[in-house]
Order: sequence, then C-alpha cells, then structure tokens
Amino acid sequence: MSVLKSFELSGKTAIVTGAKRGIGRGMAEALAQAGADIVGVSASLETSGSAVGDAVEKLGRTFTAYQCDFSDRAAVKAFAAQLESDGVKPDILVNNAGTIKRKPAAEHPDEWWDEVIEVNLSAQFILSREIGRGMVERGSGKIIFTASLLTFQGGITVPGYAASKGGIGQLTKALANEWASKGVNVNAIAPGYIATDNTQALQDDPDRSKSILERIPAGRWGRPEDFAGPAVFLASTASDYVNGEILVVDGGWMGR
Repeated sequence: MSVLKSFELSGKTAIVTGAKRGIGRGMAEALAQAGADIVGVSASLETSGSAVGDAVEKLGRTFTAYQCDFSDRAAVKAFAAQLESDGVKPDILVNNAGTIKRKPAAEHPDEWWDEVIEVNLSAQFILSREIGRGMVERGSGKIIFTASLLTFQGGITVPGYAASKGGIGQLTKALANEWASKGVNVNAIAPGYIATDNTQALQDDPDRSKSILERIPAGRWGRPEDFAGPAVFLASTASDYVNGEILVVDGGWMGR
C-alpha cells in the first residue's frame, strides 16, 4: 500500500462524540474528507440540518445524528445499545465530548466535580468498553480520545477537569495495553489552547490571553482545523503500529 493510500478511510464508519462544534466538528469533517461516513453525537445535536451534518454530506459521505447526555450514565448505556440495535459497527470511535467547570478548588462543589468526571472520564470508558468489545471481536478498530494539556499539567481553577483529563491519559494506555494485540489501536490527541467554547473565558480575559499567547511558540490560539491531520492519521492504517500514545497538538506549548 502506498503512503497516501494508507491515510484513506473509504468504506469506514466513524463515531465522533461532541461533533456539533469545535474540535469535534473539525475532526468529523476531516474524517469525512478522508472517506469515512460519520455518526455524530452530542447532547444537543440536531437530528437533521446541523452544520456538521451538512458539511459531511457536502463531502459525499453519510451523516447520522444521535443525541446523548454524557452526564447521564443510563443514557450513555442506552446510546450504546441503540447503536447495536441500529446495526452500527464503527471502525473508528472518537471520544471527544467533554465539559469544564471553573472555580477555585476550595470552592469547587461536589456536583461540579461529579458532572465533569462523569462526562469526561466515566462516560468515555463506558462507551469505549461497549464499542471496543465489538472491535476486539472483529479484530480491528481505532479509538481516539481527546486528552488535554491538563493530562500533563494541573491547570488553574479546574480541578475536576484536570483530574478527568489525567485519567484519560491513563485510560488510553490501559486500553492500548489490552487491545493492541487484538488489532485495536487506542491513542489520544491532547489539544493545547484552542479557540473554542471551552476556552472562551480565557480568550475574553486580556491578561490570561496575553500570558497564554506569550508561551505558545506558534504565536496563536489553535483552531479546530489543526486537528484534521492528527485525527486522520490516528484513524487510518498509517498509525497501525501506534498504541497508547498521546499526540500533543499545542503550537509548541509543552516544549517551553
């Protein structure tokens, strides 16, 4: 197989959680450009006529929308069961859905902690377990988690988020250890500071935004389209010997 052919995803089906906007939408559109049909999921994704769905269909790929509240464990299990009932057998799972709550640790309420851990870590394990089981049985599959710089660093005023993303890093390695020999690649992408809804508070704070930009060698906030290449790489046969890795896409932040 040629190098370029190894990046093609024609005939593949990819589930992308948190696909409605931001990084998730960017990755969904990139996978569709590479040839994959997309199953998009988020808590509020329109069943038809969504921006991401329209973009995918304009690329000549199919788009199927599901809604799932990832803070509700029963809903996550029901979603996994619905996929099986609908005959969806994904080749690729992108675990991107997430949330963040900002408040100093001494004031961080239990309910915020519980919600962030449930959405960012527990739901992702459950979905990976349920979908990964089928991948293991078929002997092939690609699972991609969205990690974070806070997989490596502690952050400020986001203790639940930092804990959840640290957990994602370890979950990536744990699943890779078990499933690499079964033909299933499990890896993660760790975004740096990206201009999305999750970082709006930082972008709107002149001092924080200035200090962030001063540390990024690339000199700019990241954009969702910066994840197109990394997502396609980890979803394709080009990454068949990549297991348990956390690919940092941060404009050089971690190198400073």
